[in-house]
Amino acid sequence: MRRCTSHMRRRAEPPDGGWGWMVVLSAFFQSALVFGVLRSFGVFFVEFVTAFEEQAARVSWITSIGIAVQQFGSPVGSALSTKFGPRPVVMVGGILAALGMLLASFATSLTHLYLSIGLLSGSGWALTFTPTLACLSRYFSRLRSLATGLALTGVGLSSFAFAPLFQWLVSHYAWRGALLLVSALSFHLVVCGALLRPISLTEDPAMGGPGAQLASLLHHGPFLRYTVALTLINTGYFIPYVHLMAHLKDLNWDPLPAAFLLSVVAISDLVGRLVSGWLGDAVPGPVARLLVLWTTLTGMSLALISVAQTPTALVALSVAYGFTSGALTPVAFSMLPELVGTGRIYCGLGLVQMVESIGGLLGAPLSGYLRDVTSNYTASFLVAGAFLLAGSGVLTTLPHFSCFSAPTSKPQNLVTEAQGTKVPLPKEGVGED
Repeated sequence: MRRCTSHMRRRAEPPDGGWGWMVVLSAFFQSALVFGVLRSFGVFFVEFVTAFEEQAARVSWITSIGIAVQQFGSPVGSALSTKFGPRPVVMVGGILAALGMLLASFATSLTHLYLSIGLLSGSGWALTFTPTLACLSRYFSRLRSLATGLALTGVGLSSFAFAPLFQWLVSHYAWRGALLLVSALSFHLVVCGALLRPISLTEDPAMGGPGAQLASLLHHGPFLRYTVALTLINTGYFIPYVHLMAHLKDLNWDPLPAAFLLSVVAISDLVGRLVSGWLGDAVPGPVARLLVLWTTLTGMSLALISVAQTPTALVALSVAYGFTSGALTPVAFSMLPELVGTGRIYCGLGLVQMVESIGGLLGAPLSGYLRDVTSNYTASFLVAGAFLLAGSGVLTTLPHFSCFSAPTSKPQNLVTEAQGTKVPLPKEGVGED
């Protein structure tokens, strides 16, 4: 009887609304409390270099480990969400994220920061971001890009607020007191998790277990190329949020104007996410084409920041970077369900996040190393831009990229596992599920 009742509650397709908008609200605050904090951590970067008298490359490992753990641990969050639902998983993740920041305020060495912020808070972020975004994707189909864009505007709004706020907190309470307050902010992730309500779709039983889904994804060429592209993009994407403050300090900017420029970037990011979310649903054609456009423009603006010297040029390029980097994010995430189907979104998103953690782990330390070798950040921003342009090149190989419209339906492929189980897999195209 219970099994029959559970089957009756399954939806034939995502509702495109309803409680889904509460999930969007949860994802909005969750993205703010994860990536808004990460993006504004450049304020603490300068403080850590001074407090521990360490090189930029070593200090860069703090955020790099956090980003890498968040992404590499995403399959764990996905698997736990598949078994227990996203709500308890995200709530536990919020507790871990807050605890890591709390312990970091008592750090006496970089190793303590690696373990507290990098490992512990990173593990909490791994249990929050992927399950929340995957849950959101299952609530929307026709309005998926818009819903994702609205949810991820939390990153832009919080970056606008957090950068000057963190600078003010550091100025008045030092970096230890500031981290205590960041810990209190992070604890609100528990409330975000409480708002998540899992939804069952009729296609779920046909997707098989995690092993069957993983096998099908590893045989899916477009998914693999998409993963490689996002890994390259991820390597350069976070560099300005880690090293732009230090770059401006090298150019003799005062701390508060530099923090204000990060806020300007955040405003542009916010506008970019909204515009891109609307365009992703309104403009016909494959979403990959929009993603390539935004990624290419982001890479170009990053490369040009490295040679800009005047305040006007730096502000203009920072605005361009903020808009385009914000615009590529909702398109990148809304494109994945079209490649693998909503039934595999937990497994697919977790696997993508795990692989692209390589880029998140290496990007900032590589940038810091180039700064230590060259004594400036010119090469750092040039290399970051090159990684994004390389990712754009890989994205152009996705199916139907040069077509005028994406297919509205697609036949199913079958991948046969060793046990003889057949798992339906979308053809190598971009379209509706």
